[in-house]
Amino acid sequence: MSLAPVRITSPEDPRIADYTSVRERDLTGRDGKFIVEGKVTLDVFLSRSRFKPDSIFLETGRLPVLAPLLENLADDVPVYTADQPVMDQIVGFPIHRGILACGRKDDAAPLSDWLKTDGHSTLVVAIGLSNHDNAGALFRNSAALGGDAIILDETSCDPLYRKSIRVSAGTALWLPFHHGAAADEIFNVLEASGYTLWPLTPGRTATSLYEVEQPEKLAIILGPEGPGLPDELIARGEAIRIPMSNEVDSLNVATSLAIVLSQRLSKTAP
Repeated sequence: MSLAPVRITSPEDPRIADYTSVRERDLTGRDGKFIVEGKVTLDVFLSRSRFKPDSIFLETGRLPVLAPLLENLADDVPVYTADQPVMDQIVGFPIHRGILACGRKDDAAPLSDWLKTDGHSTLVVAIGLSNHDNAGALFRNSAALGGDAIILDETSCDPLYRKSIRVSAGTALWLPFHHGAAADEIFNVLEASGYTLWPLTPGRTATSLYEVEQPEKLAIILGPEGPGLPDELIARGEAIRIPMSNEVDSLNVATSLAIVLSQRLSKTAP
């Protein structure tokens, strides 16, 4: 960081517009932008993210602590600072971490083109995933347990929502993902690309996870908590269940993914 930080003293300063009323504006997409919050995610954002920062916004007292992270920041990325009361007014709530950054999303390629760019052997597919905590957990579990990339359909929430990024421990910033295709298109493209589809379901007629062979190219299909995947989508793959006690009828979607990925990792690791 060769440029001096820019001190902000007024909530009305237009240079800080990307950070105003964060909570209310997070879900709008911010004209193709997104917000990163916290030291862990900022570190990932500046060190290995596939997205580039537009700006950094820090509570004044955080600057000395974060100086090492900002050393290699490009000259065209401004760093704004404000005292805590001013930053709280700008953001719209007490931002105790005092660490924000703004990035810009890239343009989404058609799913078929995106799938050709890398040789993914294990894909995680989310259909109708509406909970941002679960979205973040899917990314973190995938990154930890061998998921190569994630596909989220058009009805799923944005994985670059501020809380999703935080829950993902920043993995949503570097793990490849595609967001926005229709469920039918996703299934068609995966089938045409030679993936074995494993729709997860607690249904008793599904095959136990522990009795199935691991395919070379696998797409693990997850539905929304509560209703789960529609029957017509389950019927398009090999339905897989995780055996569990009769006392509980299902698991959290991120927990289910972790179990399936862990089993796959144990069977395919050299």
